[in-house]
Amino acid sequence: MPLSEHEQRMLDQIESALYADDPKFASTVHRRSLAPGRRRAQAVVLFLVGLALLVGGIVAGVQVGGFPILSLIGFLVMFGAGLLALRGGKPSLKSVDGRGGPSRPTASARSLSERMEDRFNRRFNEE
Repeated sequence: MPLSEHEQRMLDQIESALYADDPKFASTVHRRSLAPGRRRAQAVVLFLVGLALLVGGIVAGVQVGGFPILSLIGFLVMFGAGLLALRGGKPSLKSVDGRGGPSRPTASARSLSERMEDRFNRRFNEE
């Protein structure tokens, strides 16, 4: 369902205010919105390479100790491509600091929703 003229104008105003208020954040959000499509394309290509290795290993009959090693490598490549597609290549926030406990995420490692919530709370409290 398309937006009404009023809604579209409000959205444009919000977007321009975001770019004016925090251009670094806006460019980061814009870059991240393009990244999942690229990751999916990489995962699809990797999956197809793994499939070719899987089938090629069966056709070629390359075996090590009676085991089709090329097919196993193809399966592992396909599995890795599936994980890449599902996980999306996001960095893990479960890093451990030198003391053995979980470290507190830095400002750059926090999720987008947490940062937006913090900004909203700061602006709300200022008024």
